[in-house]
Amino acid sequence: MKSAPRLRLNAALVIGGILTALLIGTALLSLVWTPESPTRVRVAMRLKGPLEAGLLGTDHFGRDVASLLMAGAWNSLAIAWPAVLLGAAIGTAVGSAAAAWRGVADEIAMRVSDVVFAFPAVLSAIMIGALVGSGPLAAILAIAVFNVPVFARVTRGVALQVWTLDYIAAARALGKPPLRITLEDVLPNIAGALIVQVTIQLALAILTEAGLSYLGLGVRPPNPSWGRMLSDAQTYLSQAPHLAIAPGLAIALSVLGLNLLGDGLRDALDPTLRGRGATA
Repeated sequence: MKSAPRLRLNAALVIGGILTALLIGTALLSLVWTPESPTRVRVAMRLKGPLEAGLLGTDHFGRDVASLLMAGAWNSLAIAWPAVLLGAAIGTAVGSAAAAWRGVADEIAMRVSDVVFAFPAVLSAIMIGALVGSGPLAAILAIAVFNVPVFARVTRGVALQVWTLDYIAAARALGKPPLRITLEDVLPNIAGALIVQVTIQLALAILTEAGLSYLGLGVRPPNPSWGRMLSDAQTYLSQAPHLAIAPGLAIALSVLGLNLLGDGLRDALDPTLRGRGATA
């Protein structure tokens, strides 16, 4: 009876890993091969249904939908990955410093995080777009800014727990400075939690990138984007519903895969849960 949670853990990790591998594999494959050129316009082949012209049909410009999906996967990851990693790097540094020095530094870092967190990614993209112009750079910066307070709070929370452990007290008694303790003792022990958070934020970043491209603030045409495909498809929902179903399903499966991967990694890397499984 108590082995069921372990099976569910394995299922989440395996299914999430498979879906995420398919996403990354499709994105990498699109760099060297797609069924058609994603930017090839064929007016005579416009709005063809699935299997009528290509595997997933064509859009209102006659472009191959399957090729657009494949290229859109790369464009989504090309924005989501650097945005999340940039936000994670800055947020981890802020959270680690807040946990190490506490006091005024902790209070300032958390209040600044509250202010930044109050601005959603879309609003941040509009403000950044006014400064640097709309496009991939604005989307990356907007998503990164949104992720900084998330990682700052997660890092601070788990780091504060590590700072209460006996080996940290021993390191402090030996005269180790806070920075060295953070780099050598704290960060290696919270890496698992940060990796899990990266996978979860990647799912949100892909969803946010699609929303920004839907609003015209992300990838510029004619470069394919799942969000822009949804935006273009809304005019032809009754005539060609496959134009919305294909990118919508791609976004849903990508987000689902990353969330399942994050849940599976969280349980696998959590020593408390591993201990429960061992006693089951």
